Amino acid sequence: MADAEAGEFYNIISILSGDRRDYLVFNNGDEVKIADLNAPFLGIYFSASWCPHCKSFNSQLTEVYNNLSSENKGFQIVLISLDWSEEEFNEYFSPMPWLAVPFSEWETRQRLTDLFKITGIPTFITLDGKSGRFMSNEAAEFVVEYGSRAYPFTLDRVKELKDEKETMIKNQTLESLLVSPERDYVLSSKGNKVTVGELEGIVVGLYFSHNSGNQFTSTLSQLHEKLREQVPFKDKTIEHLIEYFEVSNYPTLVIIGSDGKTLNFNATDIIENYGVEAVEWFPFSNEKLRIMEETERTNMELQTLESLLISRELDYVVRKDRRKVPVLDLVGKTVLLYFTAEWSRSCREFQPKLISYYNEIKKKQSPFEIVFISSDRDQCSYENFFSSMPWLALLFEDSRNNPLKRALKVRSIPSLVVIGPDGKTVSRNGKKLLMTYGANAFPFTDERIEELKKSSRRSEVNFKELTSKGEANEAMDTVAFDLIDKFASLIPNKLQHELHEEHELVLTRLDYGEGYCCFECELSCERWSYRCNECDFDLHPLCALDL
Repeated sequence: MADAEAGEFYNIISILSGDRRDYLVFNNGDEVKIADLNAPFLGIYFSASWCPHCKSFNSQLTEVYNNLSSENKGFQIVLISLDWSEEEFNEYFSPMPWLAVPFSEWETRQRLTDLFKITGIPTFITLDGKSGRFMSNEAAEFVVEYGSRAYPFTLDRVKELKDEKETMIKNQTLESLLVSPERDYVLSSKGNKVTVGELEGIVVGLYFSHNSGNQFTSTLSQLHEKLREQVPFKDKTIEHLIEYFEVSNYPTLVIIGSDGKTLNFNATDIIENYGVEAVEWFPFSNEKLRIMEETERTNMELQTLESLLISRELDYVVRKDRRKVPVLDLVGKTVLLYFTAEWSRSCREFQPKLISYYNEIKKKQSPFEIVFISSDRDQCSYENFFSSMPWLALLFEDSRNNPLKRALKVRSIPSLVVIGPDGKTVSRNGKKLLMTYGANAFPFTDERIEELKKSSRRSEVNFKELTSKGEANEAMDTVAFDLIDKFASLIPNKLQHELHEEHELVLTRLDYGEGYCCFECELSCERWSYRCNECDFDLHPLCALDL
């Protein structure tokens, strides 16, 4: 980020020139005289190949630049590279369509970094191309939030956009959302044109998705045919709607009421939790959601192991030899419902650890059991995976599987949901608790975990006492942790990752003694994690940043 102030004036030729250079370069080596830029607005982009945020921002900035170029806006960008070698610079600069200060001009690049007081990257500042007046140091944020519509990336322009949005929300209708000068229709799933006017007076879902082949789309299509009406692919209205509804995760389902006003900004969680049964809460208005929450609270208060695992004539679980074990035999025990599948590498890697923890807990004669709930794709895989397990299971394609996943909000595997002796849910993060505390986590209650945390804090005090006495090994560990903490201070606090597109991952510092299993490298890790607490998902920072 830059600390320069808006309103200051700079001589563009002077600040961009070198001692013996009066030009900038394109990635093919072509030179452009700085005096000939003649750009009404100029962007100066501080960036580097080693910066993860820069890489994701580049694609957005490139799209904005190309859009403005096609509209003959005359906007120009100059890259100021903070790379450490010319090879890195050349590779990084090669796909960029704008200009750059040559990498060899280290003094110029350093002078510009100091001049604009750059303290972090990516930083994108804007200047008036004619007067050299400093306009904004927040242009990167404006590009991310508004795209090319934010041009020329000033606070005044952003205020205009916010005012426009407020007016649009106030006057929102289905027509204002979906109709453009080029089109007054949407497409049905069969490719037929449906005029927006035909949708007036009914509830419509706007479904934002990267592809139509996922499980959520299948569930959604079963829920309600009208929710599958979509704007034609690559229509410019899509970009506008994504910005308008601030869509940041996929899938997203926005519900528009019969009056054209927004009822719900994202109903995907409801449909994922309830499946086709979500029709009971349609159209997902505030009133319906209030009733749904009250129903959920009541169900949780009345929950028992029997209510979870008994359905009509299905009142049993099975052993590997297919002998039936009545659910009633499990009542009064701590039961871990284990959602997993053989096709998942992380599930296969986690299973030996879980078997070890299971055997250790059972040795203590603890009232404890695990029930395997399969997400396998065929009977053979189920049989093969179950054969290695020492615990119980539901049958493959048991009709209780999906209702259990919905009721307990299981969205990723492997997942361990802990059910206490009274039949109530103790924790939906059983895997995390086992990976952190091992078999000592039993019976997984808040009281037990707090006891373990206090023990860890006492161990940390002892650790510090050892280092103060000069114990060599422990002191080396402290130095290592200090270096890790310093590294963590330089990397993004949040990021999106292709292995977990559902939610943003947050950089999290763990308590002393707390660990996790990285989803990608599948090694036991500690200290720092890119974590999604909602899904019990962890990535080691080096894996998350692909370093």
